[in-house]
Amino acid sequence: MPLGKRRPTPLTERDALLLDLDGVVYTGPGAIPHAVESITRAAEGVRVGYITNNASRTDEAVAEHLRELGLSVAANDVVTSPQAAVRVLADLVEPGSRILVVGGDGLVSEVENAGFTVTRSAEDDPAAVIQGFAPHVGWEHLAEASFALHTGIPWVATNTDWTIPVARGIAPGNGTLVSAVHLAVGRLPVFAGKPEKPIFDVAAERFGARNALVVGDRLDTDILGGNRAGMATALVLTGIDRAKQVLAAPAGQHPDYILTDLRQLFEPYPEVRESVEDGVRTVEVGKAVVRMKQHVVRVARAGDPLDLLRAGAAVIHASGLQIFALDVDEQLRDLAVRS
Repeated sequence: MPLGKRRPTPLTERDALLLDLDGVVYTGPGAIPHAVESITRAAEGVRVGYITNNASRTDEAVAEHLRELGLSVAANDVVTSPQAAVRVLADLVEPGSRILVVGGDGLVSEVENAGFTVTRSAEDDPAAVIQGFAPHVGWEHLAEASFALHTGIPWVATNTDWTIPVARGIAPGNGTLVSAVHLAVGRLPVFAGKPEKPIFDVAAERFGARNALVVGDRLDTDILGGNRAGMATALVLTGIDRAKQVLAAPAGQHPDYILTDLRQLFEPYPEVRESVEDGVRTVEVGKAVVRMKQHVVRVARAGDPLDLLRAGAAVIHASGLQIFALDVDEQLRDLAVRS
């Protein structure tokens, strides 16, 4: 790199910043440290959108929550899994069909906005079932879905999130509820939210994005989905997935950037320098150096914990092997990156 030229940041040349919400912008009702000021700064130079699998609230309710945190947000800035699910549903049933809804206001609102009729009972002979998370969803709602689905009608689910971060910790997500119905009916739904493409297609179309950056806290939804959609991805270590999950991430779930918090969107991203000599793969990031020979991964120099994570992930991911098949240095296995 020419002398005096700064390395690009994760936001360099982006035309849209697509942010997950839970674990990225907020946890429960409160904002994650540094999130609001970082997003406000980003909005000065790039279109900011919010892309969420949360199906329990309307886009306006989400926008209102974000405004309460101090952000300038309109409902149209929020792309939800119910919006994507309804788009998928429209290809499976006739316009105006009666749809059995399992979920909250956010899902009901989108189904009605698309011109469908909502029912909560299998006895109303629905043309399809659409399912999304809401805290009140219980056995009776899942049973109605099961009764209806045994007739063979289409089934669309907003997302497969196994867990969600809430103020008190990690709680079961929509994936657990979908799994209960799956076990009862013996088949799976069509999924619309992250990590599937429909929700990213909705976002790209709405924001006119050609070179977007997707930021999330989950490898199996945000990062996998962004990668599938051909978008650049950044994992922020403020939510579900941390260093351990990054190192163990399978192919398809490797982020382009690993960040401790959203402030690093504006910082030059360190170069990942890789070389192979005499069967030894060496990766350097900043002052951190990690080497791998055959199935053995060792830290040659620790440096900054975040750079060590970046280097370790690069070595392991480049090998094409899963972490359980490797002898990994304890410094990497025990790595804790503070945000």
